[in-house]
Amino acid sequence: MIREVGLHKKTSHQHEFISSNIQEFCQLQSAQLTSQQPILFARIVYHDYFLKTHQEVIKYAINQAHFLPKTLAYLRSESYLIDFPPVGKICEIQLHKLPAIAYICPIGYRNQKPEYIQIITNEPISQCLQDYIKQSAMLLSNYAAIYLDYGRQKAEIKLLEHILHRVGHQLRSHLAMIGLYANNLCLGLKESPWQEQATIINESIQDIDTNLTEIINCGQGEKLRTSPQDLRNLVLESIQCLQPLLAQKQVTISIPDISTTLLIDRLQIKQVFDNLLSNAVYFSPQSGRITCSWQIFQDEILIKISDQGPGISPEDTQQIFTPFYSTRPGGTGLGLAIAKKIILDHYGNLWAQSVSELGAQFCIILPRPQNI
Repeated sequence: MIREVGLHKKTSHQHEFISSNIQEFCQLQSAQLTSQQPILFARIVYHDYFLKTHQEVIKYAINQAHFLPKTLAYLRSESYLIDFPPVGKICEIQLHKLPAIAYICPIGYRNQKPEYIQIITNEPISQCLQDYIKQSAMLLSNYAAIYLDYGRQKAEIKLLEHILHRVGHQLRSHLAMIGLYANNLCLGLKESPWQEQATIINESIQDIDTNLTEIINCGQGEKLRTSPQDLRNLVLESIQCLQPLLAQKQVTISIPDISTTLLIDRLQIKQVFDNLLSNAVYFSPQSGRITCSWQIFQDEILIKISDQGPGISPEDTQQIFTPFYSTRPGGTGLGLAIAKKIILDHYGNLWAQSVSELGAQFCIILPRPQNI
């Protein structure tokens, strides 16, 4: 059922905040439409991804009397609609219960229901005004697509959080048991040449437990421990960890000489570089070359990691950050999803693309504060 904006009570503050973004955009568009003569009334119907239902925004021109409830009910019934024109095309319709001229311009069709702009005037509209309405419909369509993509990302992130917490709890139980035995070995092997190795095992378990905590907490804004970090040094640390694999495949990684300081959670962003560079090495041919570059702008930095591997298909580009989707044999399909989540919660963005017939490129945008 379609409800007028302002009358629907949200079930959570988060959904109310997110849904208000598209509501406000529709309200702005409807206000701009009713400021044009001879438009008396504008009604925008759209699908809200989070509320899982169609919503509406209505706006009257200045000095235009509001319609009676039964007139609004008639407009919402859509009983006067025989067929919908293609998206972006304006069609005049007859309203038998209203002595006015009405127009419909579809924005899109979702869940077998139309989204559209409905205009009511007291005289035919000009071609110039028709073009203006079409432009509004295009803007709304683009915004709705972005909003839908954002909603899907939020749903995927929520699923990923649930999985990480569940898997993390299970792994911690096993680590605690292994840690107990490792600690007992350290105590029982005093004065033994094997004590050093037992100590290394014990310390490694503690490091794994710490890293596991970081993974579980990844992307939770309130748990981000940000501090000024040198970008180049952080990338070099990730490269150093990959030296055995680089030597095995004789792959080289080039990075710029210049650097910059970012306000980031060091362990989480390093995890992003670890994942992206590890994938780049895996898909690189023998004696291949990986290029890591960045462009520094006033308020942000663009980081690119390119390889000479088989590239990414258009289908994979759309799905590659989806949890459990993997193009790497034996991969969990979580690495890139976690990386995406970390970057998003640092108020950045991460995407993938093929740069040529051979080769994939991952791009990262991160904010670059000026006060550090």
